[in-house]
Amino acid sequence: MIKTSGLPKLEKRVAHDLSIISYPVNEWIPPKFDEQGQRILDVLVVGGGQGGLTIAFQLLRERVQNIRVIDAAEAGQEGPWLNYARMPTLRSPKEVNGPDLNIPSLAFQAWYEAQFGKLSWKKLNKIPTELWVNYLKWFRKVLSLPVQNKMKMIAFEPSKGNIKVEIKCLKTGDVKEEITRKLILATGIETPGRWSAPPISQKIPKDFWFHTSEKIDFDLFENKDVAVLGAGASAMDNAVMALEAKASEVTVYCRRSELQRVQPFKWLSFPGFLRHFSELKDEWRWKFMSYLLTLREAFPKETWDRANRFKEFNIQTGAGWEDLRLNDERVAISTKKGTFEADFLIFGTGFSIDLTHSEELSPHAHLIALWSDKFKETRKEGEESNLQSYPYLGDGFQFLEKLPGSAIWLKNVHLFSFGATMSFGPSGASINAMKFAVPKLVNAITRDLFLEDIDHHFESMSSYNLPEFSLPGEKTELAPATTDFYGKKVGSK
Repeated sequence: MIKTSGLPKLEKRVAHDLSIISYPVNEWIPPKFDEQGQRILDVLVVGGGQGGLTIAFQLLRERVQNIRVIDAAEAGQEGPWLNYARMPTLRSPKEVNGPDLNIPSLAFQAWYEAQFGKLSWKKLNKIPTELWVNYLKWFRKVLSLPVQNKMKMIAFEPSKGNIKVEIKCLKTGDVKEEITRKLILATGIETPGRWSAPPISQKIPKDFWFHTSEKIDFDLFENKDVAVLGAGASAMDNAVMALEAKASEVTVYCRRSELQRVQPFKWLSFPGFLRHFSELKDEWRWKFMSYLLTLREAFPKETWDRANRFKEFNIQTGAGWEDLRLNDERVAISTKKGTFEADFLIFGTGFSIDLTHSEELSPHAHLIALWSDKFKETRKEGEESNLQSYPYLGDGFQFLEKLPGSAIWLKNVHLFSFGATMSFGPSGASINAMKFAVPKLVNAITRDLFLEDIDHHFESMSSYNLPEFSLPGEKTELAPATTDFYGKKVGSK
């Protein structure tokens, strides 16, 4: 790809597009202050990855400007892309829109074509992961989004109708408190629980095994036999990484008798499902998601082709791991197909939804409603009970109380992560669902903020007395000029 210098032109187009969709007023939320006279945030977004950036953008579009976004990572390192996401390209089709929220000049395609041309875009198969990271950096910069890095939320609790948040600066170690009216958790898949390895992993020393979510030194696998448990997309990506690191053999083990080759998430990527799934009755939501989440997600053809380029690649279906033991510095793996040996193991066994394992949520886990509290289904034999441990969210992604009246403040804490899947379907962890999910979340935020201040708004309206024009010889203050996207006056129309 030959890079050109078309970004400045595109950025002018972005500024023009944003000016076209500007609202005629600036900030509309009345300021509130704490006991020390410090202004209370209207919204604090925890997480500066693709979800947090898109939420911040939509909040600004809705003129919610007293906001802050924090992320524990270094700038440009947010999200999974340069960490445990070990695929060379995104799994979504390149045409899918996400953070741009349907503004063409902000789309990945516009950013790509501005640098590499339309012909290069036509030839592109899927979006390279590193280019997606660079796009998100540009998206943050061109929109001047208020993100602060190396800032980690370590706790939150209710405080006089608001949320008090403890934030640690990872550069200095200093901890300070921030008061916010609304708290949005957009910290990715880890938010509602933990990555999980099966209990048998504890039978061997940790030096011999890794989880796909960890930082892995793949150089360790050179000339070694590697066994991977799980046949999902992440497990296969890690298997390919081991092969590329010159492992002598890599075997993927799958407990199912056949590989999952159908990708059901391709079926559901239409507006009706993505926009209205959360409006279904619980019975239908459970029916859809219990099917989708127990079926698992197939890995893409590109991953399969990458793995099969190596003669050292093997796959064993119908061979779930039943036991592990150490045998002369190698791991013996017992399966229904017999016993196999490997030098190292990689567990691609996914994620466990459990609020008690979340550092931020565990102090409040006993107060938060789960699907097991709200929907008493009859589970089929073999169906995963993990689905019951998902939080049962309100219509604006907010936590609900387990017991009515026990924690009304939870309505001001919103979860925009994989933990929203049972309630909203693909949303907080899906690029193609973002243009439907983010406006739904922000609409709920603005609704709540408006209703909480309804007395103020009525008083403000009834006292509004600025004429549109002055009479001859009259000197009086006139109605304000219109503003652009960033709140700057551009003159009356």
